[in-house]
Amino acid sequence: MKKIIFITGTSTGFGKLMTLTLAKAGHTVIAAMRGIDNRNAAAAKELGAVENVDVVELDVTNDQSVNNAFKTVLDKYGKIDVLVNNAAVSGFGLLESWSIDQIKQMEEVNVYGVIRTYQAVLPAMRKAKSGLIINLTSGASGFTLPFMVPYLMSKFAVETITEGAQHELKQYGIENVSIQPGVYPTEMNNGSKAGVHADKANITAEYGEAGQELFNSIGQALFGKMAEFNMDPQVIADGILTLVNMEKGTRPLRYPLDAIAQGTDKEFIAARAAIKDKWVASYGLSL
Repeated sequence: MKKIIFITGTSTGFGKLMTLTLAKAGHTVIAAMRGIDNRNAAAAKELGAVENVDVVELDVTNDQSVNNAFKTVLDKYGKIDVLVNNAAVSGFGLLESWSIDQIKQMEEVNVYGVIRTYQAVLPAMRKAKSGLIINLTSGASGFTLPFMVPYLMSKFAVETITEGAQHELKQYGIENVSIQPGVYPTEMNNGSKAGVHADKANITAEYGEAGQELFNSIGQALFGKMAEFNMDPQVIADGILTLVNMEKGTRPLRYPLDAIAQGTDKEFIAARAAIKDKWVASYGLSL
């Protein structure tokens, strides 16, 4: 069954691949991005020429922009079957080296942007008693790493949104899934797309060579593994298509797609779910 699928952050990377993959499969894809008349005009024109793709302006950091985009789509198509929260920014740096304003800038996109889209789409999905919301998080969404604290903090938050909303929306037949990718060679990771990084260079300098060596070792490990496992971003787009095509009620809460993890991500997800079940039982909660 063909669906109306709204994807955020489609000008590059995973979002662009998702758009092309889902449209090719016959679904109607709403490709949402910022600056369709200026900064991303070329990307908007390219995707707009693809069959089954409808490009809309969307800035997830702006309430009015989000509300306008969803209203436009709902007025035109009457429904949104699937929302994919893909838009995000990455960033690196020592925790002490981040200004609060810089962290807020990241959270506006990665966390509040997700909440804005939820609040914009849920009234229609609840009315239809049907819907699927897929959120991209991180392969490290259950733990953290040095130099990535604000970024992974934002991805922890999206995991929390996904899991909590799954319980809240169960009565409306709305499913929530987080896709947990590893490190993939997209514009977010190859340096061609600006991120939001630590901005107190003087603090970074105080950590000296030891801090720089640790940072370099983590970067080399992550990007070395990405090359070793030949990580292909198409895997994520195909994963979205798989989830969309799954029968309602059979989709998992978390859907890891990280070959580098070699199954440890699935192990962690299973262990966390088992412990939560025990905790819920201990409190006598009915979830």
